[in-house]
Amino acid sequence: MKFEDLKGFAFDLDGVIADTARFHGQAWHQLADKVGTEWTPELADSLKGVSRMDSLELILKAGGHENDYSQEEKEALATEKNDNYIKLVETLTPADILPGMKDFLDELKENNYHIVLASASKNAPKVLKYLQITDYFEGIVDPAKLTHGKPDPEIYSEAAKLMNLPADQVAGLEDAQAGIESINRAGELSIGFGSELKDADVKFAETGDVSLAAIKKQMN
Repeated sequence: MKFEDLKGFAFDLDGVIADTARFHGQAWHQLADKVGTEWTPELADSLKGVSRMDSLELILKAGGHENDYSQEEKEALATEKNDNYIKLVETLTPADILPGMKDFLDELKENNYHIVLASASKNAPKVLKYLQITDYFEGIVDPAKLTHGKPDPEIYSEAAKLMNLPADQVAGLEDAQAGIESINRAGELSIGFGSELKDADVKFAETGDVSLAAIKKQMN
């Protein structure tokens, strides 16, 4: 793929545009306290990239509480966690956009690139709203309509469809290995943030390093 072929960019949200993972951590911590499970760094790590109900099961199991709640009670606990998470999301402001990302979105818009969001979070539209950047995105992949999660390519293939572009004209931006694999399997250019993403086509140490010129330099 040549730089000149690129017409669209599909963005992951957490760790690329804003750091909302910390809110998930805070909300799960509140729930662990409620059910009497000790919150540890190991428990926090085990929840990364795991679905809401599976995360709840891990927390209950870690405290030996897996048999203390009915399915209905578990669903109520998961809903409570999500409500707490949304309250935290509502504290976001444009100051929470990760370094360099607002400038990069401006650059893409000025140069008429297509921009969509490819996040597994059902709360993504709300996050964009509080960051005040909704207008940059011509579409958001709806995670409720997806059959498979990352590293399956489905979410990035859907992102290309939203832009009416073939895969070889699309770049995806990610900060996690599963996301990079998803982009690569979709046949798109993968742009990774973080030193450990060895499979990314284009790599940046942090979000503040990204620009069209910097991408072009690594591709040519």
